[in-house]
Amino acid sequence: MSEVKVAPSLLSADFGRLGEETRRMEQAGADWIHLDVMDGHFVPNLTIGPQVVRALRPITKLPLDVHLMIADPDAYGPQFVQAGADRVTFHAEAAEDLSRTIAGLKKQGVKVGAALRPQTDWQVLKPVLDRLDLVLVMTVNPGFGGQAFMSQMLPKVRALRQVYKGLIQVDGGINGQTAALCRQAGADVMVAGTYLFKAADPKEAIASLRAGNVSVKSCSKKGGEGACG
Repeated sequence: MSEVKVAPSLLSADFGRLGEETRRMEQAGADWIHLDVMDGHFVPNLTIGPQVVRALRPITKLPLDVHLMIADPDAYGPQFVQAGADRVTFHAEAAEDLSRTIAGLKKQGVKVGAALRPQTDWQVLKPVLDRLDLVLVMTVNPGFGGQAFMSQMLPKVRALRQVYKGLIQVDGGINGQTAALCRQAGADVMVAGTYLFKAADPKEAIASLRAGNVSVKSCSKKGGEGACG
């Protein structure tokens, strides 16, 4: 397995200070910046559009990792690439033709990933795994931050690791403890929101995700993703 990468999710950041929040995570040692795009159709929530990616692009040197939780990735994915995204991950459940969506995004010159809801079998991606740079295993139901980690997703990560050589990303309820479980199962990239943005020391929190421990102190409320235990 490759070295663990940490991607703070801006869904848990202060939206009135996104530039400052992005810099804060970069200074704390983050590897990527994760942006959750929701359209109110594929998931029951609305978040950001390409203009936010465009505004953040000159602020950080870190790769911008865009997660499209939208109903039409073919139509809108290229707009995020043009805005400055380095990686674009679409949901397998939203693509009419997986091969077409992957090819369309790769034509734009970005790394491409496919995401799976908790209820989706990883084998839907089997025909296209060799064309994907990343597979995102959702460890919560997509749409909202701060949810509890679903440990029943670990077998999905293990099964993917057996057949897939690319990056496996996990997103949802990730903290020091759950990151360790995901790493043991074969995940390479940890997406975390509440755990990082509410941490008293983000640098220590990021280090704990890489190391897979729960010693970091958090100033967030008990439970959910921000919990240390």
